[in-house]
Amino acid sequence: MKRLAVCILFALSVVSAFSQTDTTGIYAGRKDSLKAAVHVGHQKGNYLSKIKPMRVEVISSEGLAKMACCNVAESFENSASVTVGYSDAVTGARQIRLLGLSGIYTQMLDESRPVMRGLAAPFGLTYMPGQWLESIQIAKGSASVISGIESMTGQINMEHRKPTDEKPLFLSLNAMSDYRLTGDVASSIQLSDRLSTVLLGHVDKNFQAMDMNGDGFMDDPLVTQFNLANRWFYNGDIFKIRLGVNAINDQRTGGMPGYDKKYYQPGHPWGSVIGNRVFGAYLKVGVPLREDHSSSVAIVTDYTWQDMDASYGAGFYRARQYSGFVNLLYRNQVNEQHDFTVGASGTFDRLNEGMLRPVKALGWSYDNAFSYLGDFSNYAVYGEYTFHAHELLTAVTGVSANYYAHAGRFCISPRMTVKFQPWENLVFRMNGGRGIRTAMPMTDNIGIFSTGKFFTGCFDTHPLEDAWTYGGNATFYLNIGADPGNSYLSFDFFRTQFCQQLIVDYEKAENMIAFYASDGAPSYTNTFQADFAVEPIERFTVNITARYTDAKVQLAKLGLVERAMTPRFKGVLNLQYKTNLSKWIFDFTAALNGSSRAYDFMNMEGGRTPVYPMLYAQITRRFKGVDLYVGGENLTGFTQKKVIIGVPDAASFDASAVWGPLMGLRVNAGMRLTIWKTK
Repeated sequence: MKRLAVCILFALSVVSAFSQTDTTGIYAGRKDSLKAAVHVGHQKGNYLSKIKPMRVEVISSEGLAKMACCNVAESFENSASVTVGYSDAVTGARQIRLLGLSGIYTQMLDESRPVMRGLAAPFGLTYMPGQWLESIQIAKGSASVISGIESMTGQINMEHRKPTDEKPLFLSLNAMSDYRLTGDVASSIQLSDRLSTVLLGHVDKNFQAMDMNGDGFMDDPLVTQFNLANRWFYNGDIFKIRLGVNAINDQRTGGMPGYDKKYYQPGHPWGSVIGNRVFGAYLKVGVPLREDHSSSVAIVTDYTWQDMDASYGAGFYRARQYSGFVNLLYRNQVNEQHDFTVGASGTFDRLNEGMLRPVKALGWSYDNAFSYLGDFSNYAVYGEYTFHAHELLTAVTGVSANYYAHAGRFCISPRMTVKFQPWENLVFRMNGGRGIRTAMPMTDNIGIFSTGKFFTGCFDTHPLEDAWTYGGNATFYLNIGADPGNSYLSFDFFRTQFCQQLIVDYEKAENMIAFYASDGAPSYTNTFQADFAVEPIERFTVNITARYTDAKVQLAKLGLVERAMTPRFKGVLNLQYKTNLSKWIFDFTAALNGSSRAYDFMNMEGGRTPVYPMLYAQITRRFKGVDLYVGGENLTGFTQKKVIIGVPDAASFDASAVWGPLMGLRVNAGMRLTIWKTK
């Protein structure tokens, strides 16, 4: 056993020789970066950043520990800004909503690098373990042009545990009552004064199928996932280098127990088997041009390879994607008032995909099939200027000129953010700009494969989607409670309006899903949100959030209607109490999810889904270096009763109309072990 343990540790250390970390000069506020603007304040779970020009909600490492979140998709339950749900009742793919729109319109960043694009979008959230992260920042609106212009509703930036952390070992284990077991390990090692590394590992396994609503379909797929990453940081006198690699192997089986993709025939158990293999690597090199790091040059490169092999009943979808990203930038802080960044970037994706779906429509049997091999490249030059008038005013103006070679189109994307703070306890923010992205009809809408419907229209094309987002925020900091000055009342309004959008229409014709371009027809969302945070007594925090969404889209048959499956409102109450020295921590979260317009084929009473609650609780006991916790999810046991519509292989079959939780009450227990570096 000793020899085996030594071999495993040696193998992990070898793999660890290739890793990643933060930005090399784009963000500051960290002692191991060149210069930047990522500030994670004192350890509150969720809070609004006082410093950033944009409206940014921060989920700290303490917030990530409020629930036994196994991945990023499960880390947003305390936030009303982001709504998380399932894309369908078969695959386990999670999707987020920000500003009332699907997460494909939110740019996901891994320490400033664009990630979870294209083929990686459906399952990317489930491939990012929450315990690997030290914080998540949610920025609403049109964000900086430095990382590209794919963000329409906002950016979500994930900050990983650092190679320079004073934690040689972090270990977490979590077991759930649905026979799911997850484990995480992180080890930061300082090899010298200049060189450090962090090794990250994750395993996720479902050991038994669950069917709490008794519809014959598994509530969650059986998943076996292995995830390994290694990040390195070299802090030289001339160069600051960060590099890393990661690898993922994910196998999931969903649908009806007994499904066999090799021998499937109509009448047999219907299901899905999906295999994903991912490999990624990145390199960041920063060169400070001044001793105070006020000027620097940096290059950021990223490469990702992903292979997906998915079977649905008698059909399949197979795809492979190669993606590359390069960003070269120069930053110069002229003085305390003036700061600018200029750069050039390029994004390249090669996508090879094929589909075959035996379906029925209009009384006939068809094969929905296509194969596609294409390249998508985007070349950009950009500039961003920041003006500071002390704490009174910050204005950020940016513009990006992009050429999309696959579309033969040249686009200009301007963006602007203004932060105005007339008094210490009052902050106004305004923001607006244009976002453009390439649509990926299959992977953007992975739930369509969990249907028997016939696809029609431009489902085998990849048009550019074009939208403008603008809005503002007012935050009042209140001198009340046990932490005066950090209590606040905040109000937001944002509007996203599409000039061009790929519409996925379930209601144009019976038993069909139509894909077509909006071509300027109305498609917009208006989002209103209010946040209140206070610490009424010492160590007791209260966070209340309420959001209202007005989302409309013009459909071919129905005209201008409310966007289906988009809740009108959501409210979240989070309470946390800590005893002295944080030996005991009590967390409670209550969420009220509003109704949404249901598709006609769902036959919902009144044409709308019901309002439903979600309750979460967790108790943590902290010892020296060890946290033990027990918690519960969906304490009311509420589930969506009718998830599967029709029968498999019928034209009316649909398992994608998911609006509520699929699993009832679940209990979890776990531990987190941290070994700190001794001086």
